Amino acid sequence: MSSNKQPLLADATRDLARFGAALRYVDIPAETIARIKLSLLDSLGCCLFGATLPWTRKVAELADAEQAQPVATLIGLGRKTSPALAALVNGTSGHAFELDDIHKESIVHAGSIATPVALNLAEAKNAAQPGSVSGKDLLTAMVAGYEIGHRVGNAATMSLFFRGFHPQGTSGAFVAAATAARMLDLDATQFQHALGMAGSQAGGLMAAQEGAMVKRFHSGRAAQSGVYAAQLASRGFTGILDALEAPYGGYLATYSDKPNPSRLTDGLGKTWETLNVGYKPHASVTSIHSALDALAELMQQHKLKANDIAKVEAGLSPMTHVHCAWEYKAQGVTAAQMNLYYGMAVIALDGAAFTEQFREARLTDPQILDFVSRITATVDPEIENMGAPFRHASRVKITTRDGKVHEKLALHRRGSPENPLAPEEVVHKFRNVVAPCMSKADAEGIIAAVNHCEQMTDIGELVRLVGAAVRLPK
Repeated sequence: MSSNKQPLLADATRDLARFGAALRYVDIPAETIARIKLSLLDSLGCCLFGATLPWTRKVAELADAEQAQPVATLIGLGRKTSPALAALVNGTSGHAFELDDIHKESIVHAGSIATPVALNLAEAKNAAQPGSVSGKDLLTAMVAGYEIGHRVGNAATMSLFFRGFHPQGTSGAFVAAATAARMLDLDATQFQHALGMAGSQAGGLMAAQEGAMVKRFHSGRAAQSGVYAAQLASRGFTGILDALEAPYGGYLATYSDKPNPSRLTDGLGKTWETLNVGYKPHASVTSIHSALDALAELMQQHKLKANDIAKVEAGLSPMTHVHCAWEYKAQGVTAAQMNLYYGMAVIALDGAAFTEQFREARLTDPQILDFVSRITATVDPEIENMGAPFRHASRVKITTRDGKVHEKLALHRRGSPENPLAPEEVVHKFRNVVAPCMSKADAEGIIAAVNHCEQMTDIGELVRLVGAAVRLPK
């Protein structure tokens, strides 16, 4: 079926492709380079810890069975496969425990996609031509993915999410294609075809959040799709040249009821979306972080223990309420990490919502279930009226057993661009994430390598450090 309608934004796919193909390290502001290096470290930590988890290992076993030429590292697993299969496994591990970075407007975790795609294709290029990829090349490819993929998510708006699509698997495919196209030095036309193929491969359903391993796989599949798209484009295979803006069957027209196509190219090359990425101090869905922060602060401020609290009321944005305030059941680790009630319960009981709080053994803890029964959640009209920029905001009200009431409105979660973690806090998070699965010396080696990444003439050192097999936590 053809359409006589006008494109949503003429030549948007072409313009993004031209930007990505022309991007060079010298074009990127120093502030943006500093941020992408933090994302690289944060993402590698997520991949290394993710390599210990059963869902990642199942995907790795599938990749092993393909017996592909071993040129690209499976991060933390001590072996190699093809670039596309490595991206599949490493993208899954990067998103394996809800710890990866987040861009609020696009609702995309670019780090768990761009990092493995850039690293695995860089490694494959170096295998064919030793020393051909520098640290600057690696960072430039990642920035291309962050800038283009986030803009696609921005333009799709929250409508894509409300329709039930997972942004990680849908808009995330464009992160991967842009990263891969830049790493493979595609020209502008080939880059455009790669983006056109990414749109056709985008997929992922939000129902996966209620317990399915496949939510983690959405990230890996997006990463793999981007590698395939760029590799095919380099061979003359063609994609949809107007994939983003096509009025019928285009990405925005199909996935979103209320797209904002101007967000595709607003400030392109001047406003750096990479700077709008934030980092997670909690191992849970980002939408509930402000509620976790507010509960923790109230308990600390008023010296409260879990048993002191009779009732917790959480006021949320409509999106967070739909996304996270569903009845908690012990459906698996994924569901616990996506659930408001479970997250608030472990904050109240443990003072933390990190890796240890989401072990299988905790999911049916009677103390957690008891505290969950004391929590209610509703849409807060004031937060709703603030609109999309405040979709992560929350209002938490505690009523103690002696009748006292304490309340806090948290507009910006800790770790967001508005309330950022300091760089040293992101490094501290990396150390904590990998502590159960690797030695302190190895962890410090990775931190040092990322810190001087732009000085590397060959990324082989970094690949070697992250490729070693991690140990399974006890």
